[in-house]
Amino acid sequence: MENARARTALILGYGQIGSAVAREMAAHGWKLKVARRSAGRPALAPAALEFVQLERDAPDALARVLGQGVDAVVDTVAYTAEHGRQWCSLAQDIGSLTVISSISVYCDEQGRSMDQAQGRGFPAFPAAITEDQPCIAPGDDGYPARKAALEQVLLEEATCPVSILRPGAIHGEQSRQPREWWFIKRILDGRRRVPLAYAGAVRFHTSAAANVAALCRLTSERPGTRTLNIVDPVALSVREIGACVAAVYGADLAIFPLAGAPVGTVGQSPWCIPSDMVMAMGRAEALGYRPVAAYGDAIAAVCRSAEAMAQSGIALPAYLGPEFFNYAAEDAIMARPS
Repeated sequence: MENARARTALILGYGQIGSAVAREMAAHGWKLKVARRSAGRPALAPAALEFVQLERDAPDALARVLGQGVDAVVDTVAYTAEHGRQWCSLAQDIGSLTVISSISVYCDEQGRSMDQAQGRGFPAFPAAITEDQPCIAPGDDGYPARKAALEQVLLEEATCPVSILRPGAIHGEQSRQPREWWFIKRILDGRRRVPLAYAGAVRFHTSAAANVAALCRLTSERPGTRTLNIVDPVALSVREIGACVAAVYGADLAIFPLAGAPVGTVGQSPWCIPSDMVMAMGRAEALGYRPVAAYGDAIAAVCRSAEAMAQSGIALPAYLGPEFFNYAAEDAIMARPS
């Protein structure tokens, strides 16, 4: 009996999410083409993957890469309403479309989002945020508004099945912006006492790239139009995240708890928010999703990847400047009488 035709997919992007999606889908028999801005084959990429260079905003660029059509598209880098319209114009050649958005699109009942917290106060979210939580207005002003605009276009205009995935604080190999560097650099620098705002007790839900990839494969295999949270099985506190990173290095890390907000940048980690932001996963689980990694399982590879990039001269990450590693300021605050 003839083998069934291999399912075909196009993946846009080959960073921490795209590479994980490629590994996951290839392992389940998908024939894959990966489109990325850089030319050539990435180091250590699986031989079965076909890579093509793409400037997505060039005229007809996506159509040429799409060719005669595919069973599924997974776009890990879409960012604007125009990116959504690109796919809407090509929907007839796509069996299903999965696009990565963000939990940053959520706002509270007063319309406050994380992006607006500095001016209006941090949003008051429920204990577990579902996909029915209100979202900010679509627009061009900032990352969350642009992601919301992308979502709106796809959900309202696409004629193929569209799955919108909303991850939290993503962690994965090949990231050039690993939040974990905040802890990694301190440990490598011999720091064993670390100040954390809000006593390190607040939870900001993380998302392993491997878990995002598992849901991307599932939505590609079970097409439908929906929005889905995608986060790790447990929402860890910042203190617990630090403990997981420290365990990779066998380091005994002591947390110095700041009772409230950061003092300047002292205590201001990349997960620093004043109250919990925890996602509900019931909708994805009802679809059949099951996590493949907990934070502690995935983080060792993230640490080694970040170290390798730092050793090769890549600045990690750009948003954590020297002021976030001001050890003299930290020591001065930790030396104050209690």
